[in-house]
Amino acid sequence: MSFCKIVNFTQFDLILLAALAVCLLLQLYYTLFVHSRLLRHTSNESAPAIHPLSVIICARNEALNLEKFLPAVLAQDFPEFEVIVVNDRSWDGTADLLERMAASEQRLRIVTVSENDKFRAGKKFAVTMGIKAAKYDWLVFTDADCIPTSDQWLRHMQVPASPQTEIVLGYSPYIRKRGLLNALVRFETFFTAVNYLSFALKGMPYMAVGRNMAYKKSLFFKNKGFAAHMHIPSGDDDLFVNANATSSNTEIRIAADAHVWSEPKTTWLTYLRQKKRHVGAGKFYKKKHQFILTTQIVSQFLFYVLLGAGLCFQDTRYPALSIGLFSVVVRSLVYPRLLSRLNCRGLRWWFPLLDPILFLFLTFNGLIAIFIKKVQWK
Repeated sequence: MSFCKIVNFTQFDLILLAALAVCLLLQLYYTLFVHSRLLRHTSNESAPAIHPLSVIICARNEALNLEKFLPAVLAQDFPEFEVIVVNDRSWDGTADLLERMAASEQRLRIVTVSENDKFRAGKKFAVTMGIKAAKYDWLVFTDADCIPTSDQWLRHMQVPASPQTEIVLGYSPYIRKRGLLNALVRFETFFTAVNYLSFALKGMPYMAVGRNMAYKKSLFFKNKGFAAHMHIPSGDDDLFVNANATSSNTEIRIAADAHVWSEPKTTWLTYLRQKKRHVGAGKFYKKKHQFILTTQIVSQFLFYVLLGAGLCFQDTRYPALSIGLFSVVVRSLVYPRLLSRLNCRGLRWWFPLLDPILFLFLTFNGLIAIFIKKVQWK
Protein backbone atom coordinates (compact mmCIF):
# COMPACT_ATOMS: atom_id res chain seq x y z
CA MET A 1 0.00 0.00 0.00
CA SER A 2 1.47 3.36 -1.00
CA PHE A 3 2.11 6.23 1.37
CA CYS A 4 -0.34 8.44 -0.54
CA LYS A 5 -3.15 5.95 0.01
CA ILE A 6 -2.39 5.66 3.71
CA VAL A 7 -2.81 9.38 4.28
CA ASN A 8 -5.48 9.71 1.58
CA PHE A 9 -3.69 12.46 -0.35
CA THR A 10 -5.75 13.72 -3.28
CA GLN A 11 -4.21 15.10 -6.45
CA PHE A 12 -4.97 18.60 -5.17
CA ASP A 13 -3.15 17.84 -1.91
CA LEU A 14 -0.07 16.60 -3.78
CA ILE A 15 0.03 19.66 -6.03
CA LEU A 16 -0.36 22.00 -3.06
CA LEU A 17 2.42 20.32 -1.05
CA ALA A 18 4.70 20.05 -4.09
CA ALA A 19 4.26 23.77 -4.81
CA LEU A 20 4.93 24.57 -1.15
CA ALA A 21 8.10 22.45 -1.25
CA VAL A 22 9.35 24.22 -4.39
CA CYS A 23 8.80 27.61 -2.74
CA LEU A 24 10.68 26.35 0.31
CA LEU A 25 13.66 25.28 -1.81
CA LEU A 26 13.77 28.68 -3.51
CA GLN A 27 13.53 30.37 -0.13
CA LEU A 28 16.38 28.29 1.26
CA TYR A 29 18.54 29.05 -1.79
CA TYR A 30 18.42 32.77 -1.03
CA THR A 31 18.94 32.16 2.69
CA LEU A 32 21.76 29.59 2.61
CA PHE A 33 23.58 30.38 -0.63
CA VAL A 34 23.16 34.15 -0.92
CA HIS A 35 22.36 35.87 2.38
CA SER A 36 24.62 33.69 4.52
CA ARG A 37 27.58 35.18 2.61
CA LEU A 38 27.05 38.35 4.60
CA LEU A 39 27.49 36.45 7.85
CA ARG A 40 30.83 35.07 6.66
CA HIS A 41 32.06 38.37 5.26
CA THR A 42 35.10 39.73 7.07
CA SER A 43 37.43 42.49 5.96
CA ASN A 44 39.57 45.23 7.40
CA GLU A 45 37.54 48.11 6.06
CA SER A 46 39.21 50.99 7.86
CA ALA A 47 42.63 52.18 6.74
CA PRO A 48 44.81 55.29 6.91
CA ALA A 49 43.44 58.03 4.67
CA ILE A 50 45.31 58.28 1.39
CA HIS A 51 43.21 60.41 -0.94
CA PRO A 52 40.88 63.37 -0.37
CA LEU A 53 37.17 62.99 -1.10
CA SER A 54 33.96 64.92 -1.63
CA VAL A 55 30.74 64.31 0.31
CA ILE A 56 27.58 65.23 -1.61
CA ILE A 57 24.22 65.93 0.04
CA CYS A 58 21.12 67.05 -1.85
CA ALA A 59 18.58 69.02 0.18
CA ARG A 60 15.12 70.29 -0.64
CA ASN A 61 13.46 72.08 2.28
CA GLU A 62 15.69 70.30 4.79
CA ALA A 63 16.67 73.21 7.07
CA LEU A 64 15.72 71.38 10.29
CA ASN A 65 17.51 68.17 9.32
CA LEU A 66 20.62 69.99 8.09
CA GLU A 67 20.88 71.93 11.35
CA LYS A 68 20.54 68.68 13.28
CA PHE A 69 22.69 66.27 11.25
CA LEU A 70 25.13 68.20 9.03
CA PRO A 71 27.55 69.04 11.90
CA ALA A 72 28.26 65.31 12.38
CA VAL A 73 29.26 65.02 8.71
CA LEU A 74 31.51 68.08 8.93
CA ALA A 75 33.13 66.70 12.11
CA GLN A 76 34.40 63.49 10.49
CA ASP A 77 37.88 62.36 11.50
CA PHE A 78 39.37 62.54 8.02
CA PRO A 79 42.33 64.70 6.96
CA GLU A 80 41.07 66.19 3.71
CA PHE A 81 37.48 66.33 2.48
CA GLU A 82 34.79 68.75 1.40
CA VAL A 83 31.04 68.64 1.96
CA ILE A 84 28.90 69.87 -0.91
CA VAL A 85 25.28 70.59 -0.07
CA VAL A 86 23.06 71.12 -3.10
CA ASN A 87 20.18 73.41 -2.14
CA ASP A 88 17.51 72.26 -4.57
CA ARG A 89 14.88 75.03 -4.85
CA SER A 90 14.22 75.23 -1.10
CA TRP A 91 11.97 77.87 0.46
CA ASP A 92 12.15 76.89 4.16
CA GLY A 93 15.26 78.84 5.14
CA THR A 94 17.77 76.22 3.94
CA ALA A 95 19.76 78.84 2.02
CA ASP A 96 20.16 81.14 5.06
CA LEU A 97 21.14 78.22 7.30
CA LEU A 98 23.80 76.99 4.86
CA GLU A 99 25.24 80.50 4.47
CA ARG A 100 25.59 80.83 8.25
CA MET A 101 27.23 77.42 8.57
CA ALA A 102 29.59 78.02 5.63
CA ALA A 103 30.82 81.25 7.24
CA SER A 104 32.47 79.24 10.01
CA GLU A 105 33.19 75.96 8.20
CA GLN A 106 35.68 76.01 5.33
CA ARG A 107 34.86 72.43 4.30
CA LEU A 108 31.26 73.30 3.50
CA ARG A 109 30.44 74.33 -0.06
CA ILE A 110 27.01 75.30 -1.35
CA VAL A 111 25.53 74.66 -4.77
CA THR A 112 22.15 76.26 -5.47
CA VAL A 113 19.56 75.02 -7.93
CA SER A 114 17.01 77.72 -8.70
CA GLU A 115 13.48 77.39 -10.03
CA ASN A 116 13.44 77.41 -13.81
CA ASP A 117 10.35 77.17 -16.02
CA LYS A 118 12.41 75.96 -18.99
CA PHE A 119 13.19 72.55 -17.53
CA ARG A 120 11.90 70.23 -14.86
CA ALA A 121 14.52 69.75 -12.19
CA GLY A 122 14.65 66.81 -9.80
CA LYS A 123 17.04 65.00 -7.52
CA LYS A 124 19.11 63.60 -10.40
CA PHE A 125 19.72 67.12 -11.65
CA ALA A 126 20.71 68.22 -8.13
CA VAL A 127 23.06 65.25 -7.76
CA THR A 128 24.62 66.03 -11.13
CA MET A 129 25.23 69.63 -10.10
CA GLY A 130 26.89 68.43 -6.90
CA ILE A 131 29.12 66.02 -8.80
CA LYS A 132 30.17 68.70 -11.27
CA ALA A 133 31.11 70.98 -8.38
CA ALA A 134 33.18 68.32 -6.57
CA LYS A 135 36.92 68.95 -6.43
CA TYR A 136 37.86 65.31 -5.86
CA ASP A 137 37.33 62.14 -7.86
CA TRP A 138 36.04 60.00 -4.98
CA LEU A 139 32.45 60.92 -4.11
CA VAL A 140 30.60 59.84 -0.95
CA PHE A 141 26.83 60.31 -0.87
CA THR A 142 24.34 60.69 1.96
CA ASP A 143 21.07 62.55 2.60
CA ALA A 144 20.16 65.60 4.64
CA ASP A 145 18.19 63.52 7.17
CA CYS A 146 21.10 61.16 7.85
CA ILE A 147 23.77 61.03 10.55
CA PRO A 148 26.92 58.86 10.59
CA THR A 149 27.25 56.38 13.45
CA SER A 150 30.67 57.75 14.32
CA ASP A 151 33.35 60.16 13.16
CA GLN A 152 35.08 57.22 11.42
CA TRP A 153 32.46 56.92 8.67
CA LEU A 154 34.58 58.51 5.94
CA ARG A 155 37.57 56.33 6.80
CA HIS A 156 35.44 53.32 5.92
CA MET A 157 33.91 54.89 2.79
CA GLN A 158 37.15 56.37 1.45
CA VAL A 159 39.00 55.40 -1.73
CA PRO A 160 39.47 51.59 -1.65
CA ALA A 161 42.88 50.01 -1.74
CA SER A 162 42.11 48.15 -4.97
CA PRO A 163 42.49 50.37 -8.04
CA GLN A 164 39.78 48.33 -9.78
CA THR A 165 37.11 49.37 -7.30
CA GLU A 166 34.94 52.22 -8.56
CA ILE A 167 31.83 51.74 -6.40
CA VAL A 168 31.37 51.14 -2.67
CA LEU A 169 28.01 50.08 -1.25
CA GLY A 170 27.25 51.11 2.32
CA TYR A 171 24.45 50.43 4.77
CA SER A 172 21.94 52.87 6.26
CA PRO A 173 19.49 51.64 8.92
CA TYR A 174 16.59 53.72 10.17
CA ILE A 175 16.40 55.18 13.66
CA ARG A 176 14.36 53.10 16.09
CA LYS A 177 11.02 54.48 17.23
CA ARG A 178 7.83 53.03 18.66
CA GLY A 179 5.09 51.29 16.68
CA LEU A 180 4.46 48.64 14.04
CA LEU A 181 5.23 50.99 11.14
CA ASN A 182 8.71 51.72 12.46
CA ALA A 183 9.37 48.01 13.00
CA LEU A 184 8.27 47.25 9.44
CA VAL A 185 10.33 50.13 8.00
CA ARG A 186 13.45 48.94 9.80
CA PHE A 187 12.89 45.30 8.89
CA GLU A 188 12.25 46.09 5.22
CA THR A 189 15.41 48.23 5.15
CA PHE A 190 17.34 45.40 6.77
CA PHE A 191 16.06 42.83 4.27
CA THR A 192 16.79 45.13 1.30
CA ALA A 193 20.33 45.69 2.58
CA VAL A 194 20.94 41.99 3.18
CA ASN A 195 19.82 41.34 -0.38
CA TYR A 196 21.91 43.93 -2.25
CA LEU A 197 24.99 43.49 -0.06
CA SER A 198 24.86 39.68 -0.33
CA PHE A 199 24.38 39.71 -4.09
CA ALA A 200 27.33 42.12 -4.37
CA LEU A 201 29.46 39.59 -2.48
CA LYS A 202 28.16 36.94 -4.88
CA GLY A 203 29.43 39.02 -7.79
CA MET A 204 26.01 40.38 -8.85
CA PRO A 205 25.71 43.94 -7.49
CA TYR A 206 22.38 45.42 -8.54
CA MET A 207 21.59 48.44 -6.34
CA ALA A 208 22.61 50.76 -3.52
CA VAL A 209 20.97 53.36 -1.31
CA GLY A 210 21.87 57.01 -1.71
CA ARG A 211 21.99 57.46 2.06
CA ASN A 212 25.36 55.70 2.15
CA MET A 213 27.31 54.93 -0.99
CA ALA A 214 30.38 56.09 -2.90
CA TYR A 215 31.78 56.03 -6.42
CA LYS A 216 34.24 57.74 -8.73
CA LYS A 217 33.41 61.01 -10.42
CA SER A 218 35.26 59.73 -13.48
CA LEU A 219 32.96 56.68 -13.62
CA PHE A 220 29.92 58.95 -13.54
CA PHE A 221 31.02 61.03 -16.52
CA LYS A 222 32.55 58.12 -18.44
CA ASN A 223 29.13 56.47 -18.51
CA LYS A 224 27.21 59.73 -19.10
CA GLY A 225 25.78 59.98 -15.60
CA PHE A 226 22.01 59.58 -15.42
CA ALA A 227 21.45 60.11 -19.17
CA ALA A 228 19.92 56.65 -19.69
CA HIS A 229 17.23 57.19 -17.04
CA MET A 230 17.06 60.95 -16.49
CA HIS A 231 13.33 60.83 -17.30
CA ILE A 232 12.66 58.60 -14.28
CA PRO A 233 12.10 60.63 -11.07
CA SER A 234 13.79 58.06 -8.80
CA GLY A 235 16.87 55.92 -9.22
CA ASP A 236 19.75 58.34 -8.69
CA ASP A 237 21.30 55.65 -6.51
CA ASP A 238 20.04 52.17 -7.45
CA LEU A 239 19.66 52.68 -11.22
CA PHE A 240 23.14 54.17 -11.49
CA VAL A 241 24.63 51.21 -9.63
CA ASN A 242 22.50 48.74 -11.57
CA ALA A 243 23.86 50.10 -14.83
CA ASN A 244 27.52 50.49 -13.82
CA ALA A 245 28.39 48.00 -11.05
CA THR A 246 30.22 44.79 -11.91
CA SER A 247 31.66 41.88 -9.98
CA SER A 248 35.14 43.40 -10.22
CA ASN A 249 34.51 47.11 -9.58
CA THR A 250 32.25 46.95 -6.51
CA GLU A 251 32.91 46.48 -2.79
CA ILE A 252 30.72 46.68 0.32
CA ARG A 253 31.18 48.30 3.74
CA ILE A 254 29.23 46.94 6.72
CA ALA A 255 31.43 47.68 9.75
CA ALA A 256 29.48 49.31 12.59
CA ASP A 257 31.36 52.61 12.20
CA ALA A 258 30.48 52.70 8.50
CA HIS A 259 26.71 52.85 9.09
CA VAL A 260 24.67 55.98 8.48
CA TRP A 261 21.41 56.35 10.41
CA SER A 262 18.38 57.92 8.78
CA GLU A 263 15.08 59.40 9.95
CA PRO A 264 12.24 56.96 9.13
CA LYS A 265 8.85 57.82 7.67
CA THR A 266 6.29 58.25 10.43
CA THR A 267 3.01 57.74 8.54
CA TRP A 268 1.81 54.87 6.37
CA LEU A 269 1.00 57.25 3.50
CA THR A 270 4.48 58.77 3.28
CA TYR A 271 6.05 55.33 3.57
CA LEU A 272 3.86 53.97 0.75
CA ARG A 273 4.88 56.92 -1.43
CA GLN A 274 8.54 56.22 -0.73
CA LYS A 275 8.23 52.53 -1.57
CA LYS A 276 6.24 53.33 -4.71
CA ARG A 277 9.22 55.35 -5.98
CA HIS A 278 11.53 52.42 -5.30
CA VAL A 279 9.26 49.95 -7.10
CA GLY A 280 9.10 52.33 -10.06
CA ALA A 281 12.89 52.38 -10.37
CA GLY A 282 13.08 48.58 -10.10
CA LYS A 283 11.22 48.23 -13.40
CA PHE A 284 14.33 49.54 -15.14
CA TYR A 285 16.84 47.14 -13.61
CA LYS A 286 18.68 44.73 -15.87
CA LYS A 287 16.46 41.82 -16.89
CA LYS A 288 18.49 39.25 -14.96
CA HIS A 289 18.16 41.30 -11.78
CA GLN A 290 14.43 41.75 -12.32
CA PHE A 291 14.07 37.98 -12.73
CA ILE A 292 16.05 37.19 -9.57
CA LEU A 293 14.21 39.72 -7.41
CA THR A 294 10.78 38.85 -8.78
CA THR A 295 11.42 35.15 -8.22
CA GLN A 296 12.49 35.87 -4.68
CA ILE A 297 9.48 37.98 -3.73
CA VAL A 298 6.91 35.84 -5.54
CA SER A 299 8.24 32.56 -4.14
CA GLN A 300 8.29 33.99 -0.61
CA PHE A 301 4.77 35.37 -0.95
CA LEU A 302 3.47 32.11 -2.42
CA PHE A 303 5.17 30.18 0.36
CA TYR A 304 3.06 31.93 2.97
CA VAL A 305 -0.12 31.71 0.86
CA LEU A 306 0.37 27.98 0.22
CA LEU A 307 1.34 27.38 3.83
CA GLY A 308 -1.88 29.01 4.95
CA ALA A 309 -3.85 26.95 2.45
CA GLY A 310 -2.13 23.75 3.56
CA LEU A 311 -2.99 24.41 7.19
CA CYS A 312 -6.67 24.79 6.27
CA PHE A 313 -7.06 21.24 4.98
CA GLN A 314 -6.97 18.26 7.31
CA ASP A 315 -4.90 15.93 5.11
CA THR A 316 -2.21 18.53 4.37
CA ARG A 317 -2.18 20.24 7.74
CA TYR A 318 0.69 18.33 9.36
CA PRO A 319 2.96 18.13 6.28
CA ALA A 320 2.45 21.87 5.70
CA LEU A 321 3.12 22.61 9.36
CA SER A 322 6.32 20.56 9.20
CA ILE A 323 7.51 22.47 6.14
CA GLY A 324 6.67 25.79 7.81
CA LEU A 325 8.53 24.91 11.01
CA PHE A 326 11.54 23.67 9.04
CA SER A 327 11.66 26.99 7.19
CA VAL A 328 11.49 28.98 10.42
CA VAL A 329 14.24 26.90 12.04
CA VAL A 330 16.64 27.19 9.10
CA ARG A 331 16.02 30.89 8.51
CA SER A 332 16.33 31.58 12.23
CA LEU A 333 19.91 30.33 12.05
CA VAL A 334 20.77 33.16 9.65
CA TYR A 335 18.56 36.24 9.93
CA PRO A 336 18.59 36.95 13.68
CA ARG A 337 22.39 36.93 13.53
CA LEU A 338 22.31 39.28 10.55
CA LEU A 339 19.85 41.52 12.38
CA SER A 340 22.38 41.83 15.20
CA ARG A 341 25.24 42.51 12.80
CA LEU A 342 23.30 45.22 10.97
CA ASN A 343 22.18 47.17 14.05
CA CYS A 344 18.65 45.73 14.29
CA ARG A 345 18.98 43.63 17.44
CA GLY A 346 15.59 44.72 18.72
CA LEU A 347 13.89 43.00 15.78
CA ARG A 348 15.44 39.56 16.32
CA TRP A 349 12.53 38.14 18.31
CA TRP A 350 9.97 39.63 15.93
CA PHE A 351 11.51 38.03 12.85
CA PRO A 352 8.94 35.17 12.43
CA LEU A 353 6.09 37.71 12.54
CA LEU A 354 7.63 40.54 10.51
CA ASP A 355 8.78 38.26 7.70
CA PRO A 356 5.30 37.34 6.38
CA ILE A 357 3.98 40.86 7.05
CA LEU A 358 6.82 42.30 4.96
CA PHE A 359 6.14 40.12 1.94
CA LEU A 360 2.42 40.77 2.08
CA PHE A 361 3.22 44.49 2.20
CA LEU A 362 5.69 44.27 -0.72
CA THR A 363 3.08 42.46 -2.82
CA PHE A 364 0.46 45.08 -1.93
CA ASN A 365 2.89 47.90 -2.74
CA GLY A 366 3.76 46.30 -6.07
CA LEU A 367 0.09 46.18 -7.02
CA ILE A 368 -0.34 49.86 -6.10
CA ALA A 369 2.63 50.79 -8.28
CA ILE A 370 0.94 49.18 -11.29
CA PHE A 371 -2.07 51.49 -11.07
CA ILE A 372 -0.50 54.67 -9.65
CA LYS A 373 2.23 55.97 -11.92
CA LYS A 374 3.04 59.48 -10.68
CA VAL A 375 6.10 59.74 -8.43
CA GLN A 376 8.29 62.66 -7.35
CA TRP A 377 11.25 63.37 -5.09
CA LYS A 378 9.92 66.09 -2.77
